[in-house]
Amino acid sequence: MIEAIVFDVGETLVNDERYWAAWADWLGVARHTLSSLVGAVVAQGRDNADAIRLLRPGINLPAEYAAREAAGRGEHLDESDLYPDVRPALTALREQRIGVFVAGNQSARAAELLRALDLPADGVATSGEWGVAKPHREFFARVVDLTGREPERIVYVGDYPAIDIAPAKAAGLRTAHIRRGPWGHLWADTPEAAAADWRIDSLTELTAITAA
Repeated sequence: MIEAIVFDVGETLVNDERYWAAWADWLGVARHTLSSLVGAVVAQGRDNADAIRLLRPGINLPAEYAAREAAGRGEHLDESDLYPDVRPALTALREQRIGVFVAGNQSARAAELLRALDLPADGVATSGEWGVAKPHREFFARVVDLTGREPERIVYVGDYPAIDIAPAKAAGLRTAHIRRGPWGHLWADTPEAAAADWRIDSLTELTAITAA
């Protein structure tokens, strides 16, 4: 029986277009240039931050992040960044008395911004707050603690099979791979994606899964 669903953030709940556009503007490069480099590193299975490092070799990303914040050009999230199916799906799950949680590889600031959106969720946490990130097993141990449920009663939903699906399954959680965003599409036919308990194209499909 499913008692809780935990959602990744980037390209699961949130469209990352603004995030990368803001970095391109800060670095003074064309947005399509950075977008193309993100696609290239994704295709190579690399950290997406490598796209920024390709543009600015030797860049100190934490320092640059802090500089953006100090300049008033830091992270931003609002309702327009959410995929259209987010609120309907999360609301429907809560109506089914399913625990709804959010946990992804984001900064502590992103966690604040997500909470400010007042999502229909029982808890929000990020790797920046926990000090451990996916795919580390400790991240998913924290996910289990966040929900207060047994691992086999939790479904983790994410777009990146190697970072979301495979390590969540290894930690004993059930998984749903959502096919959207660059990672979700590019890696949709990998063994890690095929190993997901469910494969979906929209978050609204989850309510039928939990109902069953």
